[in-house]
Amino acid sequence: MRRLLILCGLFLSGAVTAQQVSLDSCYVWTRNNYPNLKKSGIWEQISSLKKDNLKTAYYPQITLKGQATYQSDVTKVEAQNLPIGIPPISKDQYKAYAELQQSIWDGGISKASSELEEVILQNNLTQLEVEVYKLNEQVSQAFFTALAIRQQQLVIAAQIEVLREKLKSVNSGIENQVTEKSAAWEMEAEILQLEQSEVQLQASESTAINVLSILTGRPISNTSELTFSEKKASEPSILYRPEMALFSTQRSQFEKQADLLGKNRNPKLFGFGQAGYGRPGLNMLNDNFDTYYLVGVGVSWNAFDWKKTSREKQMLQLQSEMVDRQEETFNQNIELLLAQQSEQISKLEKLVETDNKMLALRSDIVSSSSSKLENDMITTADYIRDVQAETIAKLNREIHRIQLNEAREKYQLIQGKIIDGVAELLPNE
Repeated sequence: MRRLLILCGLFLSGAVTAQQVSLDSCYVWTRNNYPNLKKSGIWEQISSLKKDNLKTAYYPQITLKGQATYQSDVTKVEAQNLPIGIPPISKDQYKAYAELQQSIWDGGISKASSELEEVILQNNLTQLEVEVYKLNEQVSQAFFTALAIRQQQLVIAAQIEVLREKLKSVNSGIENQVTEKSAAWEMEAEILQLEQSEVQLQASESTAINVLSILTGRPISNTSELTFSEKKASEPSILYRPEMALFSTQRSQFEKQADLLGKNRNPKLFGFGQAGYGRPGLNMLNDNFDTYYLVGVGVSWNAFDWKKTSREKQMLQLQSEMVDRQEETFNQNIELLLAQQSEQISKLEKLVETDNKMLALRSDIVSSSSSKLENDMITTADYIRDVQAETIAKLNREIHRIQLNEAREKYQLIQGKIIDGVAELLPNE
């Protein structure tokens, strides 16, 4: 008993100084540690560059050109009765000029393209959120696995201590020649078997902790204290999953694409100008090098596209309807998962309730068996069998309690868990 108290004291003192790791912290750390999440910054940079390019649609477009040509014939004026002669134009001609085109109204294409680019960015970012959210289930599974194993180790360690204390009484009986040596052998064999179970559990715990460390990117160890907010009930709440936002952004993207198609059908108004130097200039009858310029306003409109835009809009509408069907299927699957998880929670609650009653009975049986063993009313094998039954009852209760909390946590994850204190846990931007 003294050794058991020492073990408990060490455990309690270690718990005070050990690193505390909460489940919600693990969710946030895993999110921040996920390499693909860094793509969000890349998507934002790409989107910003595309928007900057779209803004140039209203910037003046200046083009510099130059050419030298020789032509086989030129315009001639042949008139015999004119009082003056008109000199012929040279067949070699030269021109260097600058062209300017300024969009006055592009039919709303630039604005619609910028809005579409923003929706595409949100769509890409939401897809990343869906990807990251799926990691939460892995975190929860590794966390509760480690927690369940630790509880099993505590139960087994306590049972080993009970058997060792009883072994002292058996050895005393052997020394006094009132107990056979086989009784001690049976008890020592049972202790060794429990110690083997401890070794296996320690390996399983290390595996779960390593998984948690890799996911979170934090140095979590076997001595870290795992904590979580215990849920009393899985009350229904508003369904929020990142997939819901993804469906919405996908529909918005199709709407913006359809809007852009409509803007492409609008007429475009633009101004233009040209300034240059060459031979001839704008006066074709002057065969000398000269400067020139011209300015004007133009309009362009593709009056007929043979219903191409209409068909493309119909395709976008059909794609939007496909997203609607995907969302309906997703909601149906979520409802099915929630119903199954609710049944699992109900079952585990009943098991825990039964475990408490069963453990109370098994503890009473072990107390009675201990007294009977001391009075040689039962064999050591009978006592060990009762201790094993109590150990199994304790293990079942601890496992079912952990499974119940894990089931409640999974229910929230299926609904769309919003982690408390995320703003505090996230690093400052």
